[in-house]
Amino acid sequence: MINTTDIHALSLSYNTDRDLLAMPEYGRHVQSMVDLCKTIPDRGKRNEAAHAIVEVIGALNPHLRDTADFRHKLWSHLFVMAQFDLDVDSPYPIPTRESLISDPEKVPYPVKSTAHRHYGNIIKDMIHKAVVLPEGEERNALIFDIANQMKRSYLTWNKDHVDDAVIFKELRILSGGVIHVENMELTIQQGIAIKYAPLHTKKKKPTGFFKRGTAPKKFNRK
Repeated sequence: MINTTDIHALSLSYNTDRDLLAMPEYGRHVQSMVDLCKTIPDRGKRNEAAHAIVEVIGALNPHLRDTADFRHKLWSHLFVMAQFDLDVDSPYPIPTRESLISDPEKVPYPVKSTAHRHYGNIIKDMIHKAVVLPEGEERNALIFDIANQMKRSYLTWNKDHVDDAVIFKELRILSGGVIHVENMELTIQQGIAIKYAPLHTKKKKPTGFFKRGTAPKKFNRK
C-alpha cells in the first residue's frame, strides 16, 4: 500500500506556487538567504549574515563595482528583498518603501522661444554675448562668425541659397536691433547635409545601374 506521506514528500515545488520575488535578478536562493536572515534572533549573528548576503549579491553584480555608490546600492537591494523589515546595523541610511515608490521630482523643461529655431540656442547665446562686447576687432570677429554660422544653419534647414542681406536682417532681429551689419561678405556658400535635415536639402549621389567593376562580362562563345 502506498504511503500518502511519502507521496507528499516527493511532490515537486514549483515557483508558480511560491511568493513573487522582490528582485528576480538575484534568484530564489538569495531570497531564501534574506528570509533566513530575518529569523536569526541574535543581532550580532544577524548583522554577520546581512554582510555575507551583501557580499554574495555584490559578486552577482560585478558591473556595479565601477559606480561610486556601489556598496550603498547593494545594501538598498538587501532591504528591498527583505520587504523593508530587516533589523540590522546598516552602514548607510536605511531606505523606506515610500521613498522608492514615490514619484521623482519633475525637472522643469527649459522654455525657449520657437522663433528662428533653426539657428539653435547656442547662436542666440553668442548673439547676446556679442551685444555686450565693446566695439572692436573681437566684437567684429564674433559677429562675422555668428553670421557665417547662421547662414550655414539657414542653408541646412531651409533653402539651397540665401542672400546675405537676409542673414543680416535676422541677426539684427535676434540682437534686438543692436547689431547692424553692412558691407560684410560671408564665406559660407552652402549648408551641411545632415541626417535629420529636410529631404530637399540632401544631395543624393548619382548611382548607375551597375557599380564600378561589377558590369556583367560577355560570354565567350566557341
